[in-house]
Amino acid sequence: MKEFTSCKMATQHCITNKYFALAHLYSDEKTMDMHIHDCCEIYYSISGGKQFLIDNRFYDIEPGDIFFINQYESHYLTQVDTGVHERIVLSVHPDYLQEISSDQTDLSYCFTHRFDVLPHKLHLDPEMSKRFIYLIHKIADSEGFGCDLMERAAFSDLMVFLNRTFYESCHREYTETPVTNHAQVDDILSYINRHISEDITLERLSEYFYLSSSYLCRIFKSTTGTTINKYITARRITIAKALLNEGISVTEVCGQCGFNDYSNFLKAFTKAVGISPKKYAQFNS
Repeated sequence: MKEFTSCKMATQHCITNKYFALAHLYSDEKTMDMHIHDCCEIYYSISGGKQFLIDNRFYDIEPGDIFFINQYESHYLTQVDTGVHERIVLSVHPDYLQEISSDQTDLSYCFTHRFDVLPHKLHLDPEMSKRFIYLIHKIADSEGFGCDLMERAAFSDLMVFLNRTFYESCHREYTETPVTNHAQVDDILSYINRHISEDITLERLSEYFYLSSSYLCRIFKSTTGTTINKYITARRITIAKALLNEGISVTEVCGQCGFNDYSNFLKAFTKAVGISPKKYAQFNS
């Protein structure tokens, strides 16, 4: 299998072929802004440290950490180290996951199931990390006669291994609590997500949290790396894509995800997704 050097190219390949794609990335790749896409993502940190924002939760990233990001979940790196941050990113199409799953084994479990403590994150110990890298190499190095079957078999082995590890972690009794130094911003993010279908203005947030608008904007940007308005728009687009995939009309989606003005919805959606909401609904019907 070809190893992509761009997450964007891997994602596009995954979506176009309804398959999976592998990217091997370093810190010299430009960090993407908050983004959402139609495939699932496995993000594994090999070296270096950064910080992730997935939907409304912050995660510090250390070597051996692995993240499971579901279809339509907004995510991006909020901090970029000056040193090398090597990572492996697997983009996986949900239809392919369903195809290789069975009635007894749901290989999308790690993407769809969420538990209270660090819901998207899992840490692989050294032995587990070796197993992960071994299976990644097996996928990437398959060639010759039967290479497609070997590639798919290695990927199935990888997904069974990760889901089994994730499942065991979910059912283990956790004693630690999530580490966060962003209590105020966590509260702001939670509020936004609870009221995403409503008219959320800076003045409304400022009054609710008893913070000046300038201070609120400053702590939000310094913590998340993006502005409040950009975050709200990204979350609304995430919701809009999910609703359109359910067959809800474009007009209804516009109102349900908080875009009261259709022209603003059309402009924001087209800019984020690359096509209009109407065309998106047709392609995914």
